[in-house]
Amino acid sequence: MLELLHIRRAEIQDAKALTALFEQPAVHRHMLQQPYPIATVWQDFLQPSLLRHVLVAECDSQVVGEIMLDGYTNPARKHVASIAMAVHTDFQGQGVGSRLMTSALDLADNWLNLQRLELQVFCRNEPAIALYKKHGFEIEGTLRRHAFRAGQFLDAYWMARVR
Repeated sequence: MLELLHIRRAEIQDAKALTALFEQPAVHRHMLQQPYPIATVWQDFLQPSLLRHVLVAECDSQVVGEIMLDGYTNPARKHVASIAMAVHTDFQGQGVGSRLMTSALDLADNWLNLQRLELQVFCRNEPAIALYKKHGFEIEGTLRRHAFRAGQFLDAYWMARVR
């Protein structure tokens, strides 16, 4: 299956597919986004930007994953970007996340000259934490009662990769 996986830049016409990806309960429960995403929000999000870089993983013309590097406008933090990703429920555990991360790190290191990548991940999301550690991210701290999700407050780890 992975040999059929294609990583590319997201385009505005991917908004509908990304909306469907984030509608999945097993996806949005691990994100800071609310359920019931709106396609027009994704259309706005995918507008060309010098600071935001969104990649998608595609298999048989279906978007099965997404990763985003979001830079900062503050000149003191221009060497930093936050990172967030999601993988379609049916494709989790098959290397899609690792391929997306490898592509995003190549973009960050070799094209954008980013020195620090940051992310937040819920402490209970062990598969994601393992993926991030595999790609050089380290836990820098715990954000207690970080977000309200599915009726409860959850802690999150602040993780970063510095080169």
